[in-house]
Amino acid sequence: MKNRNILWLYLFLFVSILDILFTANGQSEYRYFSKPLILIMLWAYFLFSSKDISGTILRKAISAALIFSWLGDVLLLFPNLFLYGLGAFLMAHICYIIGFKVAQQNPFVIGQVNFIRLFFLNLPIYIFAAFTYYLIRGGLGQMQIPVIIYLIVIVMMATTARERYLKTNRSSFWQVMAGAILFLISDAVLAINMFFKSFPESGVLVMGTYITAQLLIVRGVLAHSKAA
Repeated sequence: MKNRNILWLYLFLFVSILDILFTANGQSEYRYFSKPLILIMLWAYFLFSSKDISGTILRKAISAALIFSWLGDVLLLFPNLFLYGLGAFLMAHICYIIGFKVAQQNPFVIGQVNFIRLFFLNLPIYIFAAFTYYLIRGGLGQMQIPVIIYLIVIVMMATTARERYLKTNRSSFWQVMAGAILFLISDAVLAINMFFKSFPESGVLVMGTYITAQLLIVRGVLAHSKAA
């Protein structure tokens, strides 16, 4: 069974590298085949590796996040469907928020909250998001409101990942946290390239950080489920 899990992981890495190569070489016509396979392979890896938490909210939330991410990947292959792709990824982040909240010790216990301390702990994330918006705001046009809503949700996803500190094992926390930050970076590069200033390296940077982000999040969630 373990060998089957590793096989899906290898297939994920293979199609990911293939897609990045197509992106780097400007062979966009081949990406209609490679890009949709990336999340399918990662989802299969997650499903086969998480049978011990079958039926749980955690498994359902992460599966839904990967499915919505796959839908976003497909929709973003077509420039005229960008808004729908944005909506799919927004749903993916909401599912990740649920998953990150569940993947911690005593997730529904409400204790005392120091909002000032919480603000400063999350401040680097806020600053990064605000700076990205500052750069792209002039080029958004009619996309301004959808992008702002998306930005708020992805910031919530990253801060929820950070709030897992000391509420799960170290391996799970750092992998999920790194994945959330890389997701922020990937979307920031995409937004800057689309709405501020385009640059030729953006495609590789977007996919490289995005693929690594998704893998780290899945691995981190699995690390929590194995230790729980």
